[in-house]
Amino acid sequence: MSNAISRVKANSAYSENSYLGLAVAAIVLISWWTSLLATLLVDTAKIPVLIIAAVMLVRAFLHTGLFITAHDAMHGTVFHQNRRINDWVGYSTSLTYAFLNYKNLLKKHYLHHRSPASKDDPDFCEGKGMFIWYLTFMKGYLSGPECLMMLVGVNLTFCVLTLIFHIQPINLLLFWLLPIVLSSLQMFYFGIYLPHRRPREGYTNRHRADSSRYSPFWSFVSCYHFGYHWEHHEYPHIPWYQLPSARRSLKVGLSRLHVPRTVAAQRLYSP
Repeated sequence: MSNAISRVKANSAYSENSYLGLAVAAIVLISWWTSLLATLLVDTAKIPVLIIAAVMLVRAFLHTGLFITAHDAMHGTVFHQNRRINDWVGYSTSLTYAFLNYKNLLKKHYLHHRSPASKDDPDFCEGKGMFIWYLTFMKGYLSGPECLMMLVGVNLTFCVLTLIFHIQPINLLLFWLLPIVLSSLQMFYFGIYLPHRRPREGYTNRHRADSSRYSPFWSFVSCYHFGYHWEHHEYPHIPWYQLPSARRSLKVGLSRLHVPRTVAAQRLYSP
């Protein structure tokens, strides 16, 4: 039994000297940019509707990957060896996602972890149904300067690409703008609503969070393992791609994971 636990610890422990977080972030960014450039240049009139729909879903999934990467940067897990590089990745992915302000996202995310599913949680809205919760959630992140920044960025980018580079507006709508909306719905449903909605019997843990029962494959497809939400709140310094390993460790009987908290992770967790 002790050998089995040792192997689980070795497989699930966060690597202090690994560049894996930076490599994963690079893969997400490169995939996003490559797919965007490819889709903006296609003639949509010659492509079947089902293929267009499938590509839109892929683009939405990659868009979600941008935000998940920014989220990991908030916890210092993209590149904990260097705070500036870690934050630069966070700023760049937030900006690429929808012209969002990384520093403001970090402040709100800290409140979410400090007071989950409460009146002080900017991601929470109780008793008004999923649709109203989603609208309230979006309003909280897109109000005032944040909304202005996004509107200016989107409109300026749209004008430059259509008027100067002669990109078809339909391509921008299908493969850039609509994936942003789909991505926001994906993250809200799998990463906020399902984990933090109040159970009939009430909350049963201090994080007020539940986790999905999906397999690692479907957990990844649904929202980059964000459905393993209790595990994320319990171990916020573990990157998204190691959450399945943390979940497996707990299933075999480890009461706690011995994952070292880096200085960067502590800083980003408590801005």
